[in-house]
Amino acid sequence: MESGSGFNYVPPSTSFDKSRVLDVKPLRSLKPVFPSGSEAPPFVCAPPNGPFPHGFMPFYPFSVPQGSQASPDLNHQNPQSMQMPMGPVPAPLRAFRSPQSQEYSRAFNGDADSSMGTFREVDGNEDGYFVGKKRAASRLQKKTRKNQDAKPSFSFAARKGSGPGFVVDINQAERDDGNREVVNLVLMRFDALRRRLSQLEDAKELGNGVIRRADLKAANLLMSKGIRTNMRRRIGAPPGVEIGDIFFFRMEMCVVGLHSQSMGGIDYLIFKDTLDQDPVVVCIVSSAGYDDDVEDTDVLIYSGQGGNFGKRDKQATDQKLQRGNLALERSFQRGNDIRVVRGIKDAFNPTSKIYVYDGLYKIQESWTENKTGCNIFKYKFVRMPGQPDAFAIWKSIQKWKEGLSPRVGLILPDLTSGAESIPVSLVNDVDEEKGPAHFTYFPTVKYSKSFNLTQPSFGCNCQNACQPGDPNCSCIRKNEGDFPYTNNGVLVGRKPLIHECGPTCPCLPNCKNRVSQNGLKVHLEVFKTTDRGWGLRSWDPIRAGTFICEYAGEVIDKVKGKQGGEEGENDEYVFDTTRFYNPFKWNYEPGLLEEECSNESNEVYKIPSPLIISAKNMGNVARFMNHSCSPNVFWQPVLYEHNNQSFLHIAFFAIKHIPPMTELTYDYGIARSDEVEGNNELTGKKKCLCGSSSCRGYFG
Repeated sequence: MESGSGFNYVPPSTSFDKSRVLDVKPLRSLKPVFPSGSEAPPFVCAPPNGPFPHGFMPFYPFSVPQGSQASPDLNHQNPQSMQMPMGPVPAPLRAFRSPQSQEYSRAFNGDADSSMGTFREVDGNEDGYFVGKKRAASRLQKKTRKNQDAKPSFSFAARKGSGPGFVVDINQAERDDGNREVVNLVLMRFDALRRRLSQLEDAKELGNGVIRRADLKAANLLMSKGIRTNMRRRIGAPPGVEIGDIFFFRMEMCVVGLHSQSMGGIDYLIFKDTLDQDPVVVCIVSSAGYDDDVEDTDVLIYSGQGGNFGKRDKQATDQKLQRGNLALERSFQRGNDIRVVRGIKDAFNPTSKIYVYDGLYKIQESWTENKTGCNIFKYKFVRMPGQPDAFAIWKSIQKWKEGLSPRVGLILPDLTSGAESIPVSLVNDVDEEKGPAHFTYFPTVKYSKSFNLTQPSFGCNCQNACQPGDPNCSCIRKNEGDFPYTNNGVLVGRKPLIHECGPTCPCLPNCKNRVSQNGLKVHLEVFKTTDRGWGLRSWDPIRAGTFICEYAGEVIDKVKGKQGGEEGENDEYVFDTTRFYNPFKWNYEPGLLEEECSNESNEVYKIPSPLIISAKNMGNVARFMNHSCSPNVFWQPVLYEHNNQSFLHIAFFAIKHIPPMTELTYDYGIARSDEVEGNNELTGKKKCLCGSSSCRGYFG
């Protein structure tokens, strides 16, 4: 695989008529116009029509008509000024460069409120989802919604929303400028609401052709309540969004201020100084919609927008130096930082993409190419040095999977010896240790005969697969009438107890109510950490609510365990449901959907009987998950029957989207002392090394 070839020269092309490439329109059309019909909003970013500022001379095709004494007229051309050298290589777009001083550059790359210039917010998306200071509703569902030209009503003053159970806990300062905690909060609330909307849509089993876009509905609801952040448009990194963060929906990038366009790939604003105002790009999304070269991890060849390239039902035309293309050219001239988001095909859903924030880039080159007789703008983006790896990690994993590159530090390609359908590699690139202490790999919970099982239970009578919204399914009735998972197997919300279909249920093995019983779904890796022994991470991206694994091992009796030392202090591989766990909110807020508060919002577990699992001698990958006071994984009790008896399992799900090669952690909880009746003293504390900003200093 070649990297970087063809990036350091301007590709040759046949000559062409530039007057066909540029479609000049007045600058006043830059102002946002909210959609009022079926046509796209007339956002145009065209060159100014004069008078030109000091030091900025007119040039082709913006020259003064011959013999005219008036200001330059962009609707006419001066034949003399058009006499430019024409050869096999087209003139580079940097010919449109305007002079800039060092002082101007410092003002431009500095604070948006600099005395040298100010930013005026403009959304360049042709397809329309406006997220500037004046917002318009999404046009993407105009076939199924009414009053699309109405603006959402924002209410920042009230701390409580109109519905029950909803509280706006993001203040105005946090809406303008985010931080890591606020970004995580907004994303968690967005996805919680989206999952609930997906659950409702799945239950309806829509057959009327209505487009189901729970992500757009969730974003509209949150934005109308002021649940968003980084509304202050800026050049550079948005506070709280980290390089390597992943997004499964474009609207997630909108609500955290990373990329304000719901469909457009170029996000720009207007930079205004004392002499001029120019559109400049703040963020681009490269998602293979055009002929982009995306193989290099530090260089991106990005194509301009427009021209109908890649659209089978439309004829390709010349791209025009307007809107986002003009902003790209101006950013090239000024050299400002640009956020780059890489769109990668989702391996689990080939029709979707995962968006990876790859950090800050600068445009180093620009030129035009001729594709199928039409001209297209090209821009060479180069990644700024000293940033953490993001897209490079994805490319490395791709090479590992394809066998093109060896995994450094690999000890075993599959420590499960085939017990799991997906291999789990064992890696140590830290020291010379050859592996963890011996244990028997077992993929599920093993109940001993002497252990008292929970109450008898009976499965469903569904003959095919359990269907969301089916009132006759006994398993759904046990889940209070709601299917616990979406159609793609994502957990909708934490529940006191989830009832899955068991082995004796007559429904098909691929029933969507058997999520925790079908084994691993992501490629996991057990690896040696620098200071916490062995840990667990994934080669694959993990979506919030995705099942990761269950805690496997031997179920032991609490009293017997203490007497026999099975659950003693030396056993570090124990899961105990009786421990104290820090409460947290993960579910959606019923008030956002004007629903009554119900058990859906109750996230307090109700376990039929205490469960203690020891994975010291036998277990699965869950035994390698380390503790964190700010975990990215949580546990959920799951119950399903077998031979008319109920079996309790502990399933782990992702709290939030987890990028590849990120360590998976959960809260170990804190043991309680029951030596004296009524004593809730926390005992058995161990020093915590999670390194979280909210670390409490101990666990266990």
